[in-house]
Amino acid sequence: MTIEADLSAGSSTEDAHLKSSMRKVALTALAGTSIEWYDFFLYATAAALVFPAVFFPESTPAMALILSYGSFAFGFIARPVGGILFGHFGDRIGRKRTLVIALMLMGVASVLIGLLPGYATIGIAAPITLTLLRFAQGLAIGGQWGGAMLLVTESAPADKRGWYGAYAQAGAPVGVLLANLAFIAISVSVSDEFFMSWGWRIPFLASFVLIAISMYIQLHMEDTDAFKELEALKAKRLAETKSEHVPVKRSPVLEAVVRYPKRIALAAGAFLSIQVCFYILIAWILGYGSDPNGGGLTRDTMLAAVLLASALQIPTQFWASGYSDRHGRKGIFIIGAALSALWAFALFPLVDTGNFWLIVLGITGGLCFLGFQYGPQAAFFTELFSTEVRYSGASLGYQLGAIVGGAFAPMIATFLWAEYGIIWVSAYMALASVITILSVTMLTETYKTDLSDASI
Repeated sequence: MTIEADLSAGSSTEDAHLKSSMRKVALTALAGTSIEWYDFFLYATAAALVFPAVFFPESTPAMALILSYGSFAFGFIARPVGGILFGHFGDRIGRKRTLVIALMLMGVASVLIGLLPGYATIGIAAPITLTLLRFAQGLAIGGQWGGAMLLVTESAPADKRGWYGAYAQAGAPVGVLLANLAFIAISVSVSDEFFMSWGWRIPFLASFVLIAISMYIQLHMEDTDAFKELEALKAKRLAETKSEHVPVKRSPVLEAVVRYPKRIALAAGAFLSIQVCFYILIAWILGYGSDPNGGGLTRDTMLAAVLLASALQIPTQFWASGYSDRHGRKGIFIIGAALSALWAFALFPLVDTGNFWLIVLGITGGLCFLGFQYGPQAAFFTELFSTEVRYSGASLGYQLGAIVGGAFAPMIATFLWAEYGIIWVSAYMALASVITILSVTMLTETYKTDLSDASI
């Protein structure tokens, strides 16, 4: 065999090993984020359909729904805190270990929600405890996204960063699918009375699976090459100084804020359209569609419509992510936001027809145009920041956008619908999309960025 043949065979073996390793990382990130988002979205579904009666029965139906959405929003208030806390440790001790802690926290909080007695049993302590557990969920999701996203994108080949990043992003629609499937399966299997008392708890109790996934990641996954390069550079600098300690730099979170304030703010703005539209499309729409003054449909009909639309969002995200690897992140992101703004005015007329397939069309259009943005987002946000503050910077941008956009979207939509009419909910979604377009326009294109920048 010639030397050239030996080299070719060695290269092929190395490529095959790299692809196999990346598949393992990508599928593990997909599994972890899917169950994590499943837990987070279970709360969104329950907040629309169950919690008003179980935890806020003393209020009028409208006020109970607003209070339920208020506890839902509390999780978003925690997300920037989680982003700061986990971002600090993710940049200091590694992506993998930080991700494991976030997954464990989510699993425990969700199981405890499933075990929590209602207002009829423990009174005011029930909604207070529910809100605290929602806060814990918010902390977990605030840390999970940065860890899972960086575990994939920092390990991926430069020309496949968007594609592999889409595996971490796919956890959101897969989580919606799993949450809605769980609620539909329980709902059709038991009576309404049992569903409202104990049936809704079963999907939350199933969250113990997340604890098993976190243990697998801890035992079988390695940290990213970019982070290991940074650690090696720190060790080299330590050896060169011949000192016991390298001078301690300020917190990675503060470092990110000082170095990249504009990028963090614009990243938050870029996320606004995704958050506002997403939580209206997968959570608020359930209450609107099943309300006699809205669509007047059954709970299971609306759940099924969201389920089908979420399934179609997944391939759309992968397509958009692959496109961004070849043509850039900004263009497809802006197209998605523009289409989201326009589609917002078609959404509710389609739901109001009462026709199941037109409702599916309305929600699918919204989620797919959102997928044009959400798919490439992992790679886009990864490439905006340098390695030593990447977890912190990306998480801050993401979670600030989440609290401004997603936290209050259901409550704002409820208020606009009740006071001014449904057309103003569409205008609200369109405004968020316009802000996203402006924010992305002001960011630089990143898809050719080299992540091997482990400067300290």
